[in-house]
Amino acid sequence: MEEFNQNTAPIAKENKGKPYLMAAAKIIAFLIIMLIVSGVFSALLMVLVNLSPVFGGWVLFHYLQEIAMLIGTCVSAYIILCHWEKLPFISLGLSIKGRGKDIFWGGMVAFALYAIGFGILWMLGEIRVIKVGFDLGGLVLSWGLMLLVAITEEICVRGFVLGRLLNSGMNKYLALFLSAFLFSILHLFNPNFSMLPFINILLAGLLLGFMYIYTRNLWFPISLHLFWNWLQGPVLGFEVSGADFDKTLLTLNLPTKSILNGGDFGFEGSIICTVLIAILIGVLWFTQHRRKE
Repeated sequence: MEEFNQNTAPIAKENKGKPYLMAAAKIIAFLIIMLIVSGVFSALLMVLVNLSPVFGGWVLFHYLQEIAMLIGTCVSAYIILCHWEKLPFISLGLSIKGRGKDIFWGGMVAFALYAIGFGILWMLGEIRVIKVGFDLGGLVLSWGLMLLVAITEEICVRGFVLGRLLNSGMNKYLALFLSAFLFSILHLFNPNFSMLPFINILLAGLLLGFMYIYTRNLWFPISLHLFWNWLQGPVLGFEVSGADFDKTLLTLNLPTKSILNGGDFGFEGSIICTVLIAILIGVLWFTQHRRKE
């Protein structure tokens, strides 16, 4: 946690012309290239394994989809960073040297949030554990899938989008909000999406982006994102952003679907999630400002 004030990623300031428009152009180009490349690779991978979402295995299908998305994200970011900005790809914030503490604390924050949130819901009778089914293979496979999701989304939203906004000279709080808003919009078509999940994912985007701003490195956000999703779904048995898993460590029963337990969207649809993330953002903001004084 001691390294949170270090800005280690190279910054390419847009000093000429209209920097905000240039940043917007890069972000739009990035998203277009990413969608095209991801679509092409997704189709190729499906053909290679003769798989479809109807007849193929759930895990393999989603692995291929996430691999295609990661390839599209990395190719798009590489083209714009290396050929437009003349910056190395690693300047997104992917340098891992000395980032063991970031990875550790990212995971610990996720564990702490779910220990508190799950405990509160259980004590209130909002969730009941009706089955425990340990499947090591399933947990490992789901962990790998969540890792792909975390790396892809953090490179896209924090490393590229938030990074370009910050490099344009935009106020860091405005840049943080815009990237978090985009992060929430990306979940708009998830099953059972509504206003409270929108707010909670926006807050999660603020939390993840906050840590990126103070480190200019992605490994804390990647770790927090990874363990947040993995604990929520494959381990604790909630839906993850509206999507459920066939095999989970715990099988839950919700006596009633409410804003306390999140209903069909999972813990990210819970008002308890809102409060916990808001408190954590406040604590981190206060801590960082105290360290600056």
